[in-house]
Amino acid sequence: MTAALPRCRAHAGAAPGHPATAAAITGAVHSYDVSVGVDGPGTRFVAFLAGCPLRCRFCHSPDTWFRRSGTATTVDEMMAWILRYQRFISVAGGGVTLSGGEPLMQPDFVREVLRRCRAAGLHTALDTSGFLGTRADDALLDAADLVLLDVKSSDPATYRRVTRTGRLGPTLRFAQRLADRGTPMWIRFVLVPGLTDAPDNVAGVAEIAAGLATVARVDVLPFHRLGAHKYAELGLEFPLADTEPPDTALLDRVRGQFRERGLTVY
Repeated sequence: MTAALPRCRAHAGAAPGHPATAAAITGAVHSYDVSVGVDGPGTRFVAFLAGCPLRCRFCHSPDTWFRRSGTATTVDEMMAWILRYQRFISVAGGGVTLSGGEPLMQPDFVREVLRRCRAAGLHTALDTSGFLGTRADDALLDAADLVLLDVKSSDPATYRRVTRTGRLGPTLRFAQRLADRGTPMWIRFVLVPGLTDAPDNVAGVAEIAAGLATVARVDVLPFHRLGAHKYAELGLEFPLADTEPPDTALLDRVRGQFRERGLTVY
């Protein structure tokens, strides 16, 4: 569930009281939001970074695909915006989540923002597909209290159909690396009728999640068409315009498949 605060475009200039330095690391920030629910525990400040190598058929944010769609923002500027919400999100048991697009397209920026957030006493989360997991060095992962890992499919052919540009192997290797180093994970699986809902595919994702020692929960996220207007605004065809969201029976079946593997499911 998204909080009342709408996504607001990050400002290119320094926020009040926090001037940027010439040597500051700069990232491309598309927008930010304050949310509750699937972006990590508690109330979160969620920063959406611009740029993504995948073109998922169910993507609801095609406006984040290209880095040029973001605003150049230094780490100091980003922290100034985050710290404006520090007391609110801390009292609400939350923290900061870096999402996208794909945040690992900007690993230096992500590493420094996460490090600075942890130094400020804020819980940190990285929301990623894992496709660019090799770009996350140990210092970056050391600064992440939680990784929200999007496992789109367990079948390489289905993964390719979903992402149109990606391969499953990098995500699986990244997931195992996280488990081996003891990094907590939430697995996220987008349920799309006719695309990701096949029982064998779901069973495979459940097997992957159950085999990772640090998975705390699985979020089964029902496909929706709320971002369809963005495709229209960009002059793009929405690939799943004729796909209906999953009904209750399908959601129950899929969540049940994960629970059968002893996983905590939402």
